[in-house]
Amino acid sequence: MEQLIHVFDWNICLRLISAVLLGSAIGLEREMSNKYAGLRTNILVCLGACVFTLISIYGFPMVAISGVEYGTRDTARVAAQVVTGIGFIGGGTVLRHGANVFGLTTAATLFAVASIGMACGAGMYVAAIVTTVLAMIVLVAIGFAERRILPAGTKNLNQLKISITCTNENSNGIYDFVLEKYPKLREISKKLSKDDENLTKINAIIDINSNNPIKETYKVFKNIEGIDAISIQELNEITLK
Repeated sequence: MEQLIHVFDWNICLRLISAVLLGSAIGLEREMSNKYAGLRTNILVCLGACVFTLISIYGFPMVAISGVEYGTRDTARVAAQVVTGIGFIGGGTVLRHGANVFGLTTAATLFAVASIGMACGAGMYVAAIVTTVLAMIVLVAIGFAERRILPAGTKNLNQLKISITCTNENSNGIYDFVLEKYPKLREISKKLSKDDENLTKINAIIDINSNNPIKETYKVFKNIEGIDAISIQELNEITLK
């Protein structure tokens, strides 16, 4: 009967709800940052860690015979395995493309979210709330400062593929403009369009340090005369999908 009461324990419900709320706070930031482990992933990780912690605390009572308790209940045994399990989930979010590694922050975020869920499961609300606030500061405030103070860092380096369809009479000027604007471009090519003999296609791959690389690159080319069509793709995103 006592175990049945635990099922409807409002204290346990409060711990589960707090895990969902705190997990959603960090998950919302990840979702708004267009990360692969977004809102639902962070909520479920936080909630799952909370449930495992509750199971560890309440699910394995000590054996009692004639009122005498035997054995030792190790409340840390199940909770300890949460850390190992989160390592596998976090490892799945880390991807490598050439010399660049993506997903480390997302993996670290999931690790922190799991700890918040465990804190909620243990009833350590102050630790859970403070950890959530600190995590949000790291992800939002420090992330913003990092992009502004270190704009030329490799973390903000984006590789773009630019495909321009332009008129033949303007192709040389546009080709020279790309070379002048992006002197360290990776590659560039120019050839006549197969669909229209009056058009030329220029393809280039460039590196750009920007928080919104596609938007800023569009601004560079939008007022140039002779461009019939332009396509800009972020190669890093294509590789990760």
